Amino acid sequence: MHAQIILFDGFDPLDVVAPYEVLTAGGTASGGAVTVELVSAEGPREVVSGTGGLALRATGALAPDRPGLIVIPGASGRVGDPADAPGDGAGTPGSTGADESIPVLLGRTLNTRLPALLKEAMDHPEVVVAGVCGGSLVLAMAGLLAGRRATTHHMGLDTLDATGVHAVRARVVDDSDLVTGAGVTSGLDLALYLLEREVGPRIAHAVEELFAHERRGTVWRAEGPEPAPF
Repeated sequence: MHAQIILFDGFDPLDVVAPYEVLTAGGTASGGAVTVELVSAEGPREVVSGTGGLALRATGALAPDRPGLIVIPGASGRVGDPADAPGDGAGTPGSTGADESIPVLLGRTLNTRLPALLKEAMDHPEVVVAGVCGGSLVLAMAGLLAGRRATTHHMGLDTLDATGVHAVRARVVDDSDLVTGAGVTSGLDLALYLLEREVGPRIAHAVEELFAHERRGTVWRAEGPEPAPF
């Protein structure tokens, strides 16, 4: 399984690094069954996060037709209404403002090639798309999740629901070829679950033990009886 983790200007570092480390460790534990790459919509470049100017390098361009896994992170910035943030949100690749809000940083991705590439990926039968935290909102704002089940950071669940998504208050939501995680640290749990689902529980358990991190919560899937209201 090849995993492409997307970088965009203003990304949240933990949303990227947590899945990157878990999946890379899964590759080691599985004897190379998992490979991981940092990519961007624009191709190889330094991409500045929304946290203190930290930058990571995308080594390739997002390939939406490559079978495997595509992970999209959320953004790191000021929590607030987009109207409160400076600038018009247009931006240029490689630059982020010092005090931009998370909604603006997420919305800025709509002005790039990313939405079109993500649509191609979601239309591909051999690609699983995963969103961490605000990554689900990027997909939703691009009009790609209407009618789907997904989660995001608890502060964004109402926004997710407003886009036509069936928002689920869960740590990880599995909706077939779409798997999403909630708040920032859920990237660890999301990646461990993906290892279990795609490579096997023994590999996922070995990585979980290595990282001294126990997955939290029950993965929500549209299976079993509908629960009665409490």
